[in-house]
Amino acid sequence: MVVRAPEIAKKIKPGQFIMLRIDEQGERIPLTMNDCDPEAGTITIIFQAVGATTIRLAQMKAGDALQDFAGPLGNPTELEGAKRACVIGGGLGTAIAFPQAKWLYDHGCEVDVITGFRNKDLVLLEDEIDRHSTRQIIMTDDGSNGNKGLVTQALQQRIDEGADYDLVLAVGPVIMMKFVAATTKPYGIKTYVSMNPLMIDGTGMCGGCRVKVGDEYLHACVDGPDFDGHLVDFDDAMRRGVMYRSFEPRRAKDARAARMRATSGRGPSMARTNYEVNRQKTRVPMPELDPVERAQTFDEVALGYSEEEAVAEARRCIQCPNAPCVGGCPVGVPIPQFIAQVAEGNFARAYAIVKSANSLPAICGRVCPQETQCEGVCTRGKNGEPVSIGRLERFTSDWAFEHPEEAAAAMEEFACEGEGLVEQTAGDDAAASIDLSGKRVAVVGSGPASLTCAGELAKLGCDVTVFEALHKVGGVLTYGIPEFRLPKDLVQREVSKLGDKGVSFEVNALVGKLYDIDELMEDRGFDAVFVGTGAGLPSYLGIEGEGLNGVSVASELLTRVNLMKAYLFPEYETPVYAGKKCVVVGGGNVAMDAARTAKRLGADVTVVYRRGRDEMPARAEEVHHAEQEGIHFQLLTNPTRILGDENGWASGVECVRMELGEPDASGRRRPTAVEGSEFVIDIDMLVVAAGSKTNPLIAKTTPGLEVTPRSLIVADERTGATSKPGVFAGGDAVIGAATVILAMGAGKRAAAGIAEYLVPKA
Repeated sequence: MVVRAPEIAKKIKPGQFIMLRIDEQGERIPLTMNDCDPEAGTITIIFQAVGATTIRLAQMKAGDALQDFAGPLGNPTELEGAKRACVIGGGLGTAIAFPQAKWLYDHGCEVDVITGFRNKDLVLLEDEIDRHSTRQIIMTDDGSNGNKGLVTQALQQRIDEGADYDLVLAVGPVIMMKFVAATTKPYGIKTYVSMNPLMIDGTGMCGGCRVKVGDEYLHACVDGPDFDGHLVDFDDAMRRGVMYRSFEPRRAKDARAARMRATSGRGPSMARTNYEVNRQKTRVPMPELDPVERAQTFDEVALGYSEEEAVAEARRCIQCPNAPCVGGCPVGVPIPQFIAQVAEGNFARAYAIVKSANSLPAICGRVCPQETQCEGVCTRGKNGEPVSIGRLERFTSDWAFEHPEEAAAAMEEFACEGEGLVEQTAGDDAAASIDLSGKRVAVVGSGPASLTCAGELAKLGCDVTVFEALHKVGGVLTYGIPEFRLPKDLVQREVSKLGDKGVSFEVNALVGKLYDIDELMEDRGFDAVFVGTGAGLPSYLGIEGEGLNGVSVASELLTRVNLMKAYLFPEYETPVYAGKKCVVVGGGNVAMDAARTAKRLGADVTVVYRRGRDEMPARAEEVHHAEQEGIHFQLLTNPTRILGDENGWASGVECVRMELGEPDASGRRRPTAVEGSEFVIDIDMLVVAAGSKTNPLIAKTTPGLEVTPRSLIVADERTGATSKPGVFAGGDAVIGAATVILAMGAGKRAAAGIAEYLVPKA
């Protein structure tokens, strides 16, 4: 199949791959480039119609369009300097191996190409390989073409004949590559194998493509797809390769659980009243779906306040003059002012005030850790429960969505008044007066830091383009946080508002591969770049058994479900595995999200965490919701190894009891193992939610950009400026995995810093 993709065709090199998606319901699948024509702007891919996606792909006709086509991904094969090489292709792997063979041959290398197929009807690219190789040897299982036997037999024969290879490259079934590597190892021949396993994103985030190389797990899409064949754990790769095989025959309507929907009615509009403080010490409770009901559906758990409930809660605010809540908000929302408007029934006005400082209020009202920020310092919390600031923020945004004309009029009126509330934390009080018309800024990534930065710059008249590696905008808001906590249509609603302001979006654009930072500035004419790529590379436990089937990282589970809507399988083609007895390792919000997701997929879920309840970093509300939904907790417990059955599937996790000692660097008491307390939990699924780290791609491809040993970008805390002129950064890419609102605060400060850079003071 030939696909027109001019930008990718300019950049892609032998060994790299693309990710494609046929339509909205389709899977993201990786396919390695077979050939490309940069002048024509086309890429050739070869595939076998064996699964749902490839069968549909084979049915497409000339002129049809793919929903998504992203690349180039992975690293090019290291071919420079080879003088005598052997390129080995097994079955469909021949199409992947051909570009490497062609490149070597065209650059003066003596190239033997050995290919293996079941029979003559499956032979690929015979004529093309003849034209671009020194010698072609075809092996078939039945001898119907070429020689009967295995590719390793032909390789051994050539070595015995004196072929002095300085490079062997093998692409094909894992078992074939295993024995190719075993054949070359006694001779010390440098051997690359191409590992292109199951993946969802192609950026390392999902962790599905992890490959054990030596003593560590690497990611095929970030560190590969080519690896030293003498170091790859092929047995581990083969076990993992069957994890989702059983889902293909299960693509039937009865494979998806019936979705249960709940609605919440809204009462009539409240008449505006005088503000009388509600002295009630407890919060007005927010309606929620019943725990039993919601554990079977991905519908949003919290239903939101009615107008009457919002007014009653807002009237609990005593409007204290020092307003500690504002200082506790990373983006400086004028909290007393907007709450006063809610208390008086002026909902449109309240929304305009919130929106002046927070570009994503509907999101923040749902997922921000208000209990440790604005609500954590609320004066009412000293003698009762704090005001439900987050719930009220959510209410204003949801109300504005239902009353768009009133909200728009209020925002226009508020903007004309110029009340000066916007710049409380932006870093420069004069930033709002700067006109950035004619200036162009590229924003890399589309998570909360990036969206906030883009929105603030758009307010100043700047021409902003956001580059997103995946096919949906929103970053962690889209792929990470579950639907039952943050509905995805709401995220896209907030994104569309940025589009209305003139912000442009380019999806399937992985900066560092399709473009690098220098190209954005020098070739595409951007005056500045903001990097908000987050911390999406998963961490692992480093214990025995992590390569077993049934072991996943939380980011893979959540990406399959949130981005690819695997909970609607087979209506959406991406499958997801949650097992029947699932253990989630971790105590943060991601662990709660993974546990509650697995529960909704039908698993009996236990959370294992090495510290106690008081030390859990997850929001108390999320832990509470998890307990309500029937999720079990094994606290002060640490996994030591994962046990497997004879088929390579996880069957148990060995744990040890812990006790808390003296505080460590985080300020939390350090857990230590209790001798002789080992025990086993029976499982068929284990999800690792042990944190994440920064993808090193931007650091590796941006000369002059200072990074820490953890690949975090070094940036000025006030302005976001990096060591590279014109390049700014903020959010998790700078500080590591944190919260949505902290990332937004960084994006807001960086926007002010960019404004200072683009229009320096006289």
